[in-house]
Amino acid sequence: MKLPRRNFLHLAAGAAAVPLLSRIARAQAYPTRPVRFIVGWPPGGGPDTVSRIVGQWLSERLGQQVIIENRPGASTKIAAQAVINSPPNGYTLLFYSASTLINTIMFTNLPFDVRWDIEPVSGLVAYPMVLVAHPSVPTKTVAELIAHAKTNPGKVTMARDDTTTSIARSVTKADRQVA
Repeated sequence: MKLPRRNFLHLAAGAAAVPLLSRIARAQAYPTRPVRFIVGWPPGGGPDTVSRIVGQWLSERLGQQVIIENRPGASTKIAAQAVINSPPNGYTLLFYSASTLINTIMFTNLPFDVRWDIEPVSGLVAYPMVLVAHPSVPTKTVAELIAHAKTNPGKVTMARDDTTTSIARSVTKADRQVA
């Protein structure tokens, strides 16, 4: 069968447009109802503050209310489980940090794995980890601090504020055998 060039080009253009049409047909307005932003920490802390600022920003741009829902506890596992159990429709978001990812490694009996069970949308904030010491401590570097801790067992103490810091301390203790 001989196909004239003009007919061939019309068919080719039509075939190329079919996938685009199906995408357009599937597109729906989003969001059509409020969006839940679940935070795994209590109100008033850094993650809650950031999520409220971002929630307000999203609400203004999306034209829908963004509800901040604090679900603290279990090192963010409660919040992660709530999001993973929700329908995958974009109406439930999770504010999570390194501690949420570390849970996957620390707790082998979790019914979820955030690396595979949720899809990252955006990075919001970077929390630096800082090691500080009182000026009376006679050290200037981490190596000197570790040596000082080894030579003064039981006299060097540490404070932390979250799971990530606890993990870093555990790794440091195991790697360096610091008392």
